[in-house]
Amino acid sequence: MKTAILIPARFASTRLPAKALLRETGKYLIEHVYEQASQTTCASDVIVATDDERILRAVASFGGRVVLTATNHQSGTDRIAEVAQSLDSDILINVQGDEPTIDPKAIDLLDSLMRTHPEAEMATLAVPFDRQENWQSPNMVKVVTDAWGRAIYFSRSPIPYCRDGTPDFSSGKYLQHLGIYAYRRESLLKLASLPPHPLEDIEKLEQLRAIAQGWAIQVGVVAHAGRGIDTPEDYALFVNSYRQQILQSRRAA
Repeated sequence: MKTAILIPARFASTRLPAKALLRETGKYLIEHVYEQASQTTCASDVIVATDDERILRAVASFGGRVVLTATNHQSGTDRIAEVAQSLDSDILINVQGDEPTIDPKAIDLLDSLMRTHPEAEMATLAVPFDRQENWQSPNMVKVVTDAWGRAIYFSRSPIPYCRDGTPDFSSGKYLQHLGIYAYRRESLLKLASLPPHPLEDIEKLEQLRAIAQGWAIQVGVVAHAGRGIDTPEDYALFVNSYRQQILQSRRAA
Protein backbone atom coordinates (compact mmCIF):
# COMPACT_ATOMS: atom_id res chain seq x y z
CA MET A 1 0.00 0.00 0.00
CA LYS A 2 1.52 3.31 -1.15
CA THR A 3 0.97 6.76 0.35
CA ALA A 4 1.48 10.16 -1.27
CA ILE A 5 1.31 13.57 0.37
CA LEU A 6 -0.30 16.25 -1.79
CA ILE A 7 0.08 19.93 -0.92
CA PRO A 8 -2.37 22.24 -2.72
CA ALA A 9 -0.96 25.75 -3.16
CA ARG A 10 -2.71 28.51 -5.06
CA PHE A 11 -1.39 31.97 -5.76
CA ALA A 12 -4.57 33.89 -4.94
CA SER A 13 -5.51 34.32 -1.28
CA THR A 14 -8.04 36.81 0.04
CA ARG A 15 -6.31 37.71 3.30
CA LEU A 16 -2.69 37.11 2.30
CA PRO A 17 -2.06 37.06 -1.47
CA ALA A 18 0.85 34.97 -2.78
CA LYS A 19 1.54 33.65 0.71
CA ALA A 20 3.11 30.46 -0.66
CA LEU A 21 5.97 32.62 -1.95
CA LEU A 22 6.64 34.61 1.22
CA ARG A 23 10.35 34.29 2.00
CA GLU A 24 11.37 36.36 5.02
CA THR A 25 12.96 33.30 6.64
CA GLY A 26 15.18 32.71 3.63
CA LYS A 27 12.86 29.89 2.51
CA TYR A 28 9.53 30.04 0.72
CA LEU A 29 6.54 29.35 2.95
CA ILE A 30 5.66 26.41 0.72
CA GLU A 31 9.23 25.17 1.17
CA HIS A 32 8.78 24.96 4.94
CA VAL A 33 5.61 22.90 4.43
CA TYR A 34 7.35 20.63 1.93
CA GLU A 35 10.25 20.03 4.31
CA GLN A 36 7.91 19.05 7.14
CA ALA A 37 5.97 16.67 4.89
CA SER A 38 9.24 15.13 3.67
CA GLN A 39 10.16 14.17 7.24
CA THR A 40 7.32 11.64 7.47
CA THR A 41 7.99 7.93 7.37
CA CYS A 42 4.77 7.02 5.57
CA ALA A 43 4.99 8.70 2.18
CA SER A 44 6.74 7.58 -0.98
CA ASP A 45 5.84 10.87 -2.73
CA VAL A 46 5.45 14.51 -1.65
CA ILE A 47 3.92 16.65 -4.38
CA VAL A 48 2.86 20.29 -4.54
CA ALA A 49 -0.24 20.88 -6.66
CA THR A 50 -0.42 24.47 -7.86
CA ASP A 51 -2.29 26.62 -10.36
CA ASP A 52 0.50 29.13 -10.83
CA GLU A 53 3.79 29.12 -12.76
CA ARG A 54 5.47 31.26 -10.10
CA ILE A 55 4.82 28.69 -7.39
CA LEU A 56 5.87 25.93 -9.78
CA ARG A 57 9.23 27.66 -10.37
CA ALA A 58 9.71 28.28 -6.64
CA VAL A 59 9.14 24.62 -5.74
CA ALA A 60 11.39 23.47 -8.56
CA SER A 61 14.13 25.83 -7.30
CA PHE A 62 14.44 23.96 -4.00
CA GLY A 63 14.18 20.54 -5.65
CA GLY A 64 10.58 19.79 -4.75
CA ARG A 65 8.21 17.78 -6.89
CA VAL A 66 5.43 19.95 -8.29
CA VAL A 67 2.51 19.56 -10.70
CA LEU A 68 0.72 22.38 -12.50
CA THR A 69 -3.06 21.99 -12.32
CA ALA A 70 -6.07 23.71 -13.85
CA THR A 71 -6.83 27.21 -12.61
CA ASN A 72 -10.58 26.79 -12.18
CA HIS A 73 -10.67 24.42 -9.20
CA GLN A 74 -13.04 25.54 -6.45
CA SER A 75 -11.12 23.88 -3.62
CA GLY A 76 -7.87 22.25 -2.64
CA THR A 77 -9.64 18.89 -2.72
CA ASP A 78 -10.48 19.37 -6.39
CA ARG A 79 -6.88 20.37 -7.08
CA ILE A 80 -5.33 17.31 -5.46
CA ALA A 81 -7.95 15.05 -7.07
CA GLU A 82 -6.68 16.15 -10.48
CA VAL A 83 -3.16 15.08 -9.49
CA ALA A 84 -4.39 11.85 -7.89
CA GLN A 85 -5.82 10.68 -11.21
CA SER A 86 -2.29 10.11 -12.50
CA LEU A 87 -0.92 8.47 -9.34
CA ASP A 88 -0.95 4.81 -8.30
CA SER A 89 -0.92 5.60 -4.57
CA ASP A 90 -3.58 3.94 -2.43
CA ILE A 91 -3.69 6.66 0.25
CA LEU A 92 -3.56 10.40 -0.49
CA ILE A 93 -2.89 12.84 2.35
CA ASN A 94 -3.89 16.47 1.86
CA VAL A 95 -1.54 18.80 3.76
CA GLN A 96 -2.44 22.48 3.54
CA GLY A 97 0.17 24.68 1.87
CA ASP A 98 0.09 27.24 4.69
CA GLU A 99 1.01 24.89 7.58
CA PRO A 100 4.79 25.38 7.98
CA THR A 101 4.83 23.89 11.49
CA ILE A 102 2.81 20.75 10.72
CA ASP A 103 4.15 17.85 12.77
CA PRO A 104 5.41 14.99 10.55
CA LYS A 105 4.25 12.54 13.24
CA ALA A 106 0.70 13.86 12.88
CA ILE A 107 0.84 13.10 9.16
CA ASP A 108 2.13 9.61 9.92
CA LEU A 109 -0.79 9.14 12.34
CA LEU A 110 -3.24 9.82 9.51
CA ASP A 111 -1.59 7.15 7.39
CA SER A 112 -1.75 4.70 10.28
CA LEU A 113 -5.47 5.39 10.79
CA MET A 114 -6.18 4.56 7.17
CA ARG A 115 -4.23 1.31 7.39
CA THR A 116 -5.76 0.14 10.67
CA HIS A 117 -9.33 1.15 9.74
CA PRO A 118 -9.94 -0.33 6.29
CA GLU A 119 -13.64 0.52 6.55
CA ALA A 120 -12.89 4.27 6.62
CA GLU A 121 -13.06 6.24 3.40
CA MET A 122 -11.22 9.15 5.05
CA ALA A 123 -9.27 10.12 8.15
CA THR A 124 -8.60 13.48 9.76
CA LEU A 125 -7.20 14.95 12.99
CA ALA A 126 -8.46 16.93 15.96
CA VAL A 127 -7.03 18.53 19.07
CA PRO A 128 -8.85 19.08 22.41
CA PHE A 129 -10.05 22.61 23.10
CA ASP A 130 -8.55 24.20 26.19
CA ARG A 131 -10.53 27.40 26.44
CA GLN A 132 -14.14 28.46 25.96
CA GLU A 133 -13.52 31.43 23.67
CA ASN A 134 -11.87 29.18 21.08
CA TRP A 135 -14.68 26.62 21.33
CA GLN A 136 -17.24 29.37 20.73
CA SER A 137 -15.40 30.91 17.77
CA PRO A 138 -16.97 30.13 14.36
CA ASN A 139 -13.48 30.29 12.86
CA MET A 140 -12.50 27.15 14.77
CA VAL A 141 -14.31 24.09 13.48
CA LYS A 142 -15.58 21.48 15.94
CA VAL A 143 -15.98 17.75 15.44
CA VAL A 144 -17.98 15.24 17.46
CA THR A 145 -17.03 11.56 17.26
CA ASP A 146 -18.74 8.27 18.09
CA ALA A 147 -17.50 5.49 20.39
CA TRP A 148 -15.21 4.19 17.62
CA GLY A 149 -13.55 7.55 16.91
CA ARG A 150 -15.49 8.22 13.71
CA ALA A 151 -16.81 11.68 12.93
CA ILE A 152 -20.53 12.20 13.55
CA TYR A 153 -20.63 15.88 12.58
CA PHE A 154 -18.47 18.95 11.96
CA SER A 155 -19.72 22.44 12.76
CA ARG A 156 -18.71 26.04 13.28
CA SER A 157 -21.15 26.12 16.20
CA PRO A 158 -19.98 25.06 19.67
CA ILE A 159 -20.73 21.33 19.77
CA PRO A 160 -21.44 19.22 21.74
CA TYR A 161 -23.67 21.81 23.40
CA CYS A 162 -23.38 21.80 27.18
CA ARG A 163 -26.95 22.23 28.43
CA ASP A 164 -26.14 22.22 32.14
CA GLY A 165 -23.28 24.18 33.63
CA THR A 166 -20.12 24.95 31.67
CA PRO A 167 -18.07 22.70 29.37
CA ASP A 168 -15.37 20.59 31.00
CA PHE A 169 -12.46 21.05 28.61
CA SER A 170 -10.35 18.55 30.54
CA SER A 171 -12.74 15.77 29.47
CA GLY A 172 -11.37 15.54 25.92
CA LYS A 173 -14.90 15.61 24.50
CA TYR A 174 -14.60 19.08 22.98
CA LEU A 175 -12.50 18.72 19.85
CA GLN A 176 -11.19 21.27 17.38
CA HIS A 177 -10.98 19.86 13.88
CA LEU A 178 -7.67 20.29 12.07
CA GLY A 179 -7.81 20.79 8.30
CA ILE A 180 -5.72 17.82 7.23
CA TYR A 181 -7.19 14.75 5.54
CA ALA A 182 -6.25 11.31 4.29
CA TYR A 183 -8.32 9.67 1.54
CA ARG A 184 -8.42 6.39 -0.25
CA ARG A 185 -7.73 7.19 -3.88
CA GLU A 186 -11.14 6.13 -5.14
CA SER A 187 -12.86 8.06 -2.32
CA LEU A 188 -10.99 11.26 -3.16
CA LEU A 189 -11.92 11.01 -6.83
CA LYS A 190 -15.57 10.34 -5.99
CA LEU A 191 -15.74 13.19 -3.46
CA ALA A 192 -14.39 15.66 -6.02
CA SER A 193 -17.06 14.54 -8.51
CA LEU A 194 -19.99 15.07 -6.13
CA PRO A 195 -21.93 18.35 -6.00
CA PRO A 196 -21.87 20.36 -2.76
CA HIS A 197 -24.39 19.17 -0.19
CA PRO A 198 -26.83 21.65 1.47
CA LEU A 199 -25.12 21.10 4.84
CA GLU A 200 -21.81 22.00 3.22
CA ASP A 201 -23.32 25.17 1.76
CA ILE A 202 -24.77 26.21 5.11
CA GLU A 203 -21.67 25.64 7.26
CA LYS A 204 -19.13 26.26 4.47
CA LEU A 205 -17.37 23.02 5.46
CA GLU A 206 -16.43 20.73 2.59
CA GLN A 207 -16.07 17.65 4.80
CA LEU A 208 -19.84 17.67 5.35
CA ARG A 209 -20.17 16.47 1.75
CA ALA A 210 -18.59 13.20 2.91
CA ILE A 211 -20.67 13.06 6.12
CA ALA A 212 -23.84 13.48 4.04
CA GLN A 213 -22.78 10.47 1.95
CA GLY A 214 -22.57 8.37 5.11
CA TRP A 215 -18.82 7.91 4.78
CA ALA A 216 -16.73 6.74 7.72
CA ILE A 217 -14.22 9.44 8.67
CA GLN A 218 -11.76 8.20 11.29
CA VAL A 219 -10.56 10.95 13.65
CA GLY A 220 -7.17 10.88 15.34
CA VAL A 221 -6.56 13.11 18.35
CA VAL A 222 -3.23 14.89 18.73
CA ALA A 223 -1.93 17.02 21.59
CA HIS A 224 -1.05 20.15 19.64
CA ALA A 225 -2.24 21.98 16.55
CA GLY A 226 0.13 23.51 14.04
CA ARG A 227 -0.25 27.20 13.33
CA GLY A 228 -1.67 27.96 9.90
CA ILE A 229 -0.73 31.17 8.09
CA ASP A 230 -3.83 33.19 7.17
CA THR A 231 -2.84 36.79 7.87
CA PRO A 232 0.28 38.99 7.83
CA GLU A 233 0.25 38.79 11.62
CA ASP A 234 0.31 34.98 11.50
CA TYR A 235 3.28 35.08 9.17
CA ALA A 236 5.15 37.60 11.34
CA LEU A 237 4.73 35.31 14.36
CA PHE A 238 6.02 32.34 12.37
CA VAL A 239 9.05 34.29 11.10
CA ASN A 240 9.93 35.42 14.61
CA SER A 241 9.57 31.90 16.00
CA TYR A 242 11.68 30.44 13.18
CA ARG A 243 14.45 32.99 13.73
CA GLN A 244 14.46 32.24 17.46
CA GLN A 245 14.87 28.54 16.70
CA ILE A 246 17.80 29.26 14.40
CA LEU A 247 19.48 31.39 17.07
CA GLN A 248 18.99 28.71 19.72
CA SER A 249 20.41 26.00 17.49
CA ARG A 250 23.48 28.12 16.72
CA ARG A 251 24.07 28.78 20.41
CA ALA A 252 23.71 25.08 21.16
CA ALA A 253 26.27 24.26 18.47
